[in-house]
Amino acid sequence: MEMAFDAMIDVTDEALLVLYANGDPAAARSLTLRLGPLAFRVAMRMLRDTAEAEDVAQEALLRLWRIAPDWRQGEAKVSTWLYRVVTNLSTDRLRRRRGVALEAVAEPEDGRPSVVEVMIDTDRATALETALAALPERQRQAVVLRHLEGLSNPEIAEVMEIGVEAVESLTARGKRALSALLAGRREELGYGHG
Repeated sequence: MEMAFDAMIDVTDEALLVLYANGDPAAARSLTLRLGPLAFRVAMRMLRDTAEAEDVAQEALLRLWRIAPDWRQGEAKVSTWLYRVVTNLSTDRLRRRRGVALEAVAEPEDGRPSVVEVMIDTDRATALETALAALPERQRQAVVLRHLEGLSNPEIAEVMEIGVEAVESLTARGKRALSALLAGRREELGYGHG
């Protein structure tokens, strides 16, 4: 039995996955529209490469479809499972490319900001991405999930399969390391004095 695509809006991710496992293609479409951008965004922040981020997001969703028949509702949130898979796949790719210079990916959108604003924003993003890339992998993962994705410490603990205290420690050490890496660049990055 296939549910109408519009009726999927209020259905939970977990319920959609079960519907997909039971043969409902509209559930897969709805879940892909919800989770695809999340998977891509996390992979992009970790990898800084559009093609690789797209590959990781696609692979993570394929893995989700493969495990759908075995999904046990109530054990984990689908989004938490997906964060874990995306961060693990991204970490694997980062390990494989270790030693290769990372290119800054700056894709400012056309629009209202002035050229100077775009340049400042690009410099800030590049500085942050470069500093993030310098962090140990687990610290980078915790900082990205907490401060860029907005996950709570318990959610991050579940994604990273560690305790909440370990998340707090990784995030605090990551923030301190980022501050140290970016120290002395406030004026250069357009933050002025303060």
